[in-house]
Amino acid sequence: MNRKYRLTNSSDFQRVRRTGKSFAHPLAILIASANDLPISRFGFTTGKALGSAVRRNRAKRLLREAIREQLTAIEPGWDIVVIARPMMIESSWSDILQAITNLLQRAGVFGK
Repeated sequence: MNRKYRLTNSSDFQRVRRTGKSFAHPLAILIASANDLPISRFGFTTGKALGSAVRRNRAKRLLREAIREQLTAIEPGWDIVVIARPMMIESSWSDILQAITNLLQRAGVFGK
């Protein structure tokens, strides 16, 4: 994913967590907050409950790829944080993609 689409500052993550609306799924949690930018930005996090650093990094890579596939359908002006849940590691790619699509739809970030 291109760097301009990433949330990089911890203050941005904190703002999204504080002001955003949260949507849960057994595989991931999505928090969306509006921004005043002409693009949407994304941040990905995992907890230690997922296991070793290898497992956490794999979960983040899977999340990044799932969002990248949906990027053209997402309307600009959102900051989105996606948090991986432990079940994600054992899930198939189609389940992960379906979960992310479902969360994005529920958040209302898809363009009309």
